[in-house]
Amino acid sequence: MREGFPTAGELSRFDAIVVLLPPASTPDRRLPAAAQWRAAAALHASASRGKPAHATASATPLHATSGTLPGALGVLGWCREDAEPFEVLRAAGVAVQKLLTERPRAARIGLIAQVGARQRGVWQEALCAALLTQTFDLPADKSDPPPARPALRLTLFGGTKLDLRRVIATSEATNLVRHLTALPPNRLDASGYRRVLTLLARRHGLRLRWHDERALTRWGAGAFLAVSRGNPRRNAGIAQLSYRPHKRRVDAPVALVGKGVLFDTGGTNLKPHRAMLDMHTDMSGSAVALATLIALAKLRAPLPADAWLAITANSIGSRAYVPQEVIRAANGTTIQIIHTDAEGRLVLADTLVLAARGKPRLIVDFATLTGSCVYALTERYSGIFASSEPLAMQAQTAGRDSGERLWAFPMPEDFDSDLDSPTADIAQCAPES
Repeated sequence: MREGFPTAGELSRFDAIVVLLPPASTPDRRLPAAAQWRAAAALHASASRGKPAHATASATPLHATSGTLPGALGVLGWCREDAEPFEVLRAAGVAVQKLLTERPRAARIGLIAQVGARQRGVWQEALCAALLTQTFDLPADKSDPPPARPALRLTLFGGTKLDLRRVIATSEATNLVRHLTALPPNRLDASGYRRVLTLLARRHGLRLRWHDERALTRWGAGAFLAVSRGNPRRNAGIAQLSYRPHKRRVDAPVALVGKGVLFDTGGTNLKPHRAMLDMHTDMSGSAVALATLIALAKLRAPLPADAWLAITANSIGSRAYVPQEVIRAANGTTIQIIHTDAEGRLVLADTLVLAARGKPRLIVDFATLTGSCVYALTERYSGIFASSEPLAMQAQTAGRDSGERLWAFPMPEDFDSDLDSPTADIAQCAPES
């Protein structure tokens, strides 16, 4: 982290310098090769007239004196000065995409947020996050893999004090989620996931308890077991990972509950091809809960937390559950099965019951339940349901501050009538779902 701007003599030390600035601004005259920055900005402004400036970026080679120094790549990105964190992250992402398109193996990168002191930290953090995620190599099984990416070396100019430990831990958590959701389902099956959890628990000092189908049968977790019943192997289970801060007094933990359906065929109500193709990502809720817990451990947060992960597949087969069955959840509630592709609410129902028995101060459930939420909100928002309006407002505020847009859906009591059942305490879903 450095005060001021890089000097002309330092250009040869960088592969690229990224500057993020408001649309009406011009690159600062104190930048090295300032004339080239300003010419590039003017050319881009002319070419992109009428387009949303916060979603564009340009790149140009920089030389302190004509041709005498190796050229660093100069990347300009634009963002409204009053933009919310979501927009800043998007603008930073566009700038980093431009950089990596022009120079994919860039490793030595300078970051400059040319904005007022009040917003500079948010902008610098967004640039760091964009680089740390977009330079992360996702798992691939190509016979001719790409060369290993060089170690990233970032220099932040501007002097703002960032909590870099938090920025790095958050980015590493994001990349863990991306890595797990990118794994093919024949590698990340329930047994493979359990091995990953064992490794991560040892690495980060977490306690891992695996509640297998025999334990779940003893506890009456019939909702989870109805879904796992169709799997060819008896390796499904609910994982419980615990983080406790190093202090004598331990408060009630926060419970992070995540859906870990490793592949969702839809069961007896089989999904069509396009709807099934990416269903190896139906475990992303569990990955988010897991990565959040690991981030808390890395930061040695004073907040105790448990992650409860419902890990199974929703398979077809002779033992798979079918519509009109009546099953019993771990809290004794009987459920009339309507549609076997509404499996997420079943595995989460029993997981929530088990998590609640520990009397946590708060339960956060990462559901990844239904495409209907995407249809309603697009992928620019996440939908939430909360047990109280103040809790929903807290979640929305936290989301806005961290760049995650949230929209709270209503949950009035009269909606419950849609789940009335003639044969059980409750229907799994409405018949027209």
